[in-house]
Amino acid sequence: MSADTVLLQPGEYFVGNAGQRVRTMLGSCVSVTLWHARLRVGAMSHSLLFSRAGTAPAATLDARYGDEALTLMLRELLARKVVVAQCEAKIFGGGDMFPAQHKRGAAAVGRRNGEAARELLQRQGIEVVSESLFGFGHRQIVFDIESGHVWSRQLRLPAWLLPGQAPQQSARQAA
Repeated sequence: MSADTVLLQPGEYFVGNAGQRVRTMLGSCVSVTLWHARLRVGAMSHSLLFSRAGTAPAATLDARYGDEALTLMLRELLARKVVVAQCEAKIFGGGDMFPAQHKRGAAAVGRRNGEAARELLQRQGIEVVSESLFGFGHRQIVFDIESGHVWSRQLRLPAWLLPGQAPQQSARQAA
């Protein structure tokens, strides 16, 4: 059977059933997948930041923020009669896309996003069974709701973009 594929854009989430796959591309953003093995129901988010950070709560929830995306996913799973405590979670992303631009001692946004996702899931009592977080570069993610499998491929930044590496000059520039 061929699976329907949903392309998740930044700031979106999706809840679906067996026969569906969800894919996305992550940099410093974080995706959380939730999967219920017996019901073959799953959810996936693509959040840009872990929270609104100091702003007043909005009238409507926004999946651009990890805490709100998780709330949206949990609500929809509960509406489908899923016992959330029986779900397993996986976390992906939090890559450092601009490592040479960080101030000393400041945590990169991707790291803050990943650590916040761990904490949010722990507070909800949802077990994290796998994660692929941090590092340099972006990831391609595919979540198969039928099996609960998530495939992650990290595409690393070129060496010259990493901290302490000088840009390479082309032969034309060097002459």
